[in-house]
Amino acid sequence: MGDEGLFHIFRSLGWSATVTIQWRGLDDHRQPFLVMGYSSSTPASARAQLSSSFPHPAQSYEISRWVISSQLGFLGQFVLGEFEGPVADIFLPYMASVGQAPSLKRRDPPAGREGDQLIITPLGAGNEVGRSCVYMSFKGKTVLFDCGIHPAYSGMAALPYFDEIDPSTIDVLLITHFHLDHAASLPYFLEKTTFKGRVFMTHATKAIYKLLLSDYVKVSKVSVEDMLFDEQDIFRSMDKIEVIDFHQTLEVNGIRFWCYTAGHVLGAAMFMVDIAGVRVLYTGDYSREEDRHLRAAEIPQFSPDICIIESTYGVQLHQPRHIREKRFTDVIHSTISQGGRVLIPAFALGRAQELLLILDEYWSNHPELHNIPIYYASPLAKKCMAVYQTYINSMNERIRSQFASSNPFDFKHISPLKSIENFNDVGPSVVMASPSGLQSGLSRQLFDMWCSDKKNACVIPGYVVEGTLAKTIINEPKEVTLMNGLTAPLNMQVHYISFSAHADFAQTSAFLDEVMPPNIVLVHGEANEMGRLKQKLVTQFADRNTKIITPKNCQSVEMYFNSEKMAKTIGRLAEMTPEVGETVSGLLVKKGFTYQIMAPEDLHVFSQLCTANINQRITIPYTGAFGVISHRLKQIYESVESSQDEESGIPMLRVHDRVTVKQESDKHISLHWNSDPISDMVSDSVVALVLNISREFPKVVVETEAIKTEEENEKKVEKIIHALLVSLFGDVKFGENGKLVINVDGNVAHLDKQSGDVESEDEGLKERVRTAFQRILSAVKPIPLSAS
Repeated sequence: MGDEGLFHIFRSLGWSATVTIQWRGLDDHRQPFLVMGYSSSTPASARAQLSSSFPHPAQSYEISRWVISSQLGFLGQFVLGEFEGPVADIFLPYMASVGQAPSLKRRDPPAGREGDQLIITPLGAGNEVGRSCVYMSFKGKTVLFDCGIHPAYSGMAALPYFDEIDPSTIDVLLITHFHLDHAASLPYFLEKTTFKGRVFMTHATKAIYKLLLSDYVKVSKVSVEDMLFDEQDIFRSMDKIEVIDFHQTLEVNGIRFWCYTAGHVLGAAMFMVDIAGVRVLYTGDYSREEDRHLRAAEIPQFSPDICIIESTYGVQLHQPRHIREKRFTDVIHSTISQGGRVLIPAFALGRAQELLLILDEYWSNHPELHNIPIYYASPLAKKCMAVYQTYINSMNERIRSQFASSNPFDFKHISPLKSIENFNDVGPSVVMASPSGLQSGLSRQLFDMWCSDKKNACVIPGYVVEGTLAKTIINEPKEVTLMNGLTAPLNMQVHYISFSAHADFAQTSAFLDEVMPPNIVLVHGEANEMGRLKQKLVTQFADRNTKIITPKNCQSVEMYFNSEKMAKTIGRLAEMTPEVGETVSGLLVKKGFTYQIMAPEDLHVFSQLCTANINQRITIPYTGAFGVISHRLKQIYESVESSQDEESGIPMLRVHDRVTVKQESDKHISLHWNSDPISDMVSDSVVALVLNISREFPKVVVETEAIKTEEENEKKVEKIIHALLVSLFGDVKFGENGKLVINVDGNVAHLDKQSGDVESEDEGLKERVRTAFQRILSAVKPIPLSAS
């Protein structure tokens, strides 16, 4: 190839574009030029493959701007096809190897290329459960996944490590679901930091977020100074939250993302983010098991390059659902039969609805229990049920079919309980109360009242976080500390029966086996459980060379991805596959990190840009002969056509097939052209020429033979070439067969003026003479039309 480097742009229809970067000039005066064309001979599998190296590799990456204009004027578009022009903003600056499908391919880090570095930093949920918040940065774009609090702490200590980042740089914040450990620091982050990006969550999550956060503010037992936010902050944050539907693709500042059903709770989503072709899946909390009201988590149809996945249950395996339900109802029935009370601490929303469905069905099937009250003790009870009834269509087929005949959330045996003051604690009862960790609120008040009686029972139905009272009593200590600071014996029975809609090891390993990510980042798990899960996954995926990482909070994970630029043809350009050697021209339009090649006529269809033709006209004073202008133009441009205007009959010239010059009167001429960079340049040269003739007019003599013979022109060219060669090399004589003999320091070169061939034993002199002759030849001859 010599001084050329080829990039191949993959095209989805099986052919590719070839981009040639050429250097014009010698040594340190080399200038990059661009040539583009298409060839169907390049196989479609050659994705962004660098097929030959540049003579100066460093230069190829230092070209920073690409100024190519079209008839649209400068719109930042790239004109393909029959065009040569200066380079600006190389859109394929990175090399990538041909291998497996890109989403399953391991890439090696290229040296010194920060733009290819992807950084993932847990600001929370790193080797812990609680305050989920994961920061990701790639290609100058930043995404924050979730924004929760740690339920075991209060005040600023419960927040993720926001001081590790600059919130103003975050482009997009994605909230997976409404649980406090995933969404409760959102009002603080939106209202009390410099964040000015965009926030997205699903419709159901936004509806429940407001209810849950308002309740959280009311039941939090902290001083006003320690409050992270108030209800006004929550209301203001609602205006900033945007909603996204499942499978809806959105794009913000070059970041494409969409979401899948995650199971877990109503509205829970897994987010797939695509930045410059690199896909990252963030699962949040998910469950692959369908329960009484929720669908199972979906398997994404695209394999991600990175999967950030929860590891809450590590290597544990859940019991089958029917066994857990039987254990749950047996414990409650047994306790009530002994005259005891049953406390079920649970999130106000999420698992509570699943357990209420189980209890209501069990009570309906056991008439002997109808006189035993079940209370759903939450200030949100009625509002929560209204939200669940609103989003029936987001639930599974069982609930939707049941809703056709009756409302499954209109419980017959369950009553709401707003506060402890409204509770008549007489005889056996079942109370489901929030919060699930027994830190405060109704569940803690009832626990303090009932914990000393051995007839009573506490059923913990989900995952409990380290540092909470619920986690403490699972180990059945002899005493517990009450909210008033006193100690009391723990005599009540404590049962841990997990209905937590988190994936266990079987679900996690099967899910990862399906999506096959080459990089796995484990979050949302205690250090020991996460470590055991990592070892099992390493063993399971040993043959795939899968990279599994377990970062701690504020510990950054760095990965490198070679950027593959894919330019797809759309519209009328994509309707036909070009033949071998056929030249295709169009516009290369960049939006974010995507590239599309289209016909100029399709620009308004597939982008927000539109085409426009600008017809330029300029009038210039001129009193000389029109033939003088024609004569001078033919010395500069090869294509100058004389004709007459069909309507007025006035003489006119067509210069370079772009600019029309008309003799409007004896005192002025006019120029007409469609504006584009080349036509503008030609028109400028014509204007300069006419103005120059006007200044020199007294010296100009028009010959009777306006057009000299070609033979005379050739003689003039030969004289000029000979004079310039003498000025460069000194001893230049005419030799045999019309050749020129050039003698420099005893070294002789023979130059054929017709073909441009040079013969010499000295290679250095040969190359110098050949280059000089080509430059002189291009300078003395008129500009050919093909140069456009």
